[in-house]
Amino acid sequence: MNPYDVRGNYAFMISVVRCAVRLEGVLSKVSLIVTEPHDLIAELKPAHPPRLYGSAGCETWSVRFSPDGSYFAWSMGHGFVKLLSWPLTSEDTEAGRSEEKTLNCRQTVWALAFGPCMSTQDALHQNRRDHELLLAIGLNNGVIQVWVVSTGNLRVTLTGHQAPVRDLVFAPNGSLTLVSASRDKTLRIWDLAKKGASPHVLRGPDYWVFRCSISPDSSVIASVCNLDSKVYLWSLRSYTFMRHLTYDHERTMASCDFSQDGALLAIASYHSTTGWWLDLWDPYTAVLLTRAEDCEVCAYRSDNLLTSLSFSPVGLLLAFKDYRALRIWDVERDKLVTDTDHNRAGGVCCAFHPHGGVIATGCRDGHVKFWRVPRLVPSLKHLSRIALRFSISTYQVEALPLPPKILEYLTYRDIPKQKTLYCKEHCR
Repeated sequence: MNPYDVRGNYAFMISVVRCAVRLEGVLSKVSLIVTEPHDLIAELKPAHPPRLYGSAGCETWSVRFSPDGSYFAWSMGHGFVKLLSWPLTSEDTEAGRSEEKTLNCRQTVWALAFGPCMSTQDALHQNRRDHELLLAIGLNNGVIQVWVVSTGNLRVTLTGHQAPVRDLVFAPNGSLTLVSASRDKTLRIWDLAKKGASPHVLRGPDYWVFRCSISPDSSVIASVCNLDSKVYLWSLRSYTFMRHLTYDHERTMASCDFSQDGALLAIASYHSTTGWWLDLWDPYTAVLLTRAEDCEVCAYRSDNLLTSLSFSPVGLLLAFKDYRALRIWDVERDKLVTDTDHNRAGGVCCAFHPHGGVIATGCRDGHVKFWRVPRLVPSLKHLSRIALRFSISTYQVEALPLPPKILEYLTYRDIPKQKTLYCKEHCR
């Protein structure tokens, strides 16, 4: 029996979960956190910093690591994208000093995406497809440029969007399927393996589409709009609308991301009177599992916008960036493990390195900062849950003859229903 073949061995994985629950008391006595300082590692400075604070054109709207972690892409403002080898050397922190590629896009860059990419679980079951590494770039004029990373040459230009392309993501199944989200109120699905093929267009939202995310099994697209108080779920297999995740109160939606197993969908939103919310939904049942709210003590709660969020590829860590700080929430242990970058001029985007340990943030002034992430060893329970939940839905789990405690754990219903994430200053 191959223990990694979870699609055909549910019983094996369930037995592992049972054993893990029994071992919980033993594991709790072992320190699962490798103590390291989680501070600033490095910083990239733009070649043309803004003359005045708040001046447009210099913002770093997107930062991305390549799927294998060997490259870093930085939209450094003024229509330029930098491609650097990772890890950085001492010379890399000064623009123009390293072996880098500069891509002149001649338009404001809103979105970056490396492809093809493959989720961790898919990599266990499939042979990686031999495609050259590409970098897709979404521009202010609605054009998507696709560049070859190894050569720095433009491979293809995709047209069709009538407004800025705000987000891009490749399907995590190793294919060249690219999903784009735009201010023209549509999402488009491109197959880059088929030259000249027309994209599938997803219509429905009445507002700008800000962010999109694809589930790890490449079956579902989640998207959010700026003034729309609901989340859209689309089928990537049939290119049709599936359902809404609806809020009872008016919200401005900021970002979305799936967890490593696809069983959680994180949504960032904010409102002028209630501040920001960070919600974890079950995308299968449309059930809101937990809501984390901004620090209720802070005087700037009403204008503290949540700008981005990202699940870590290692463990159950959720990073989010607001106007006040970069924070990383360990959802499994229900605690903040990082609260740093306390700068109200700070970042608008963040991205984890695929191997963990580092997170990058992009700033409004064009800078990029790299922060050390605490090294957490995922528990045996959580690793078993990821392997199982990647393959089966919530409904299938609930149909299994399992004790209530294990069912709650496998469906993430054991996490707190509501909590307030206090800032470092007001931490209780």
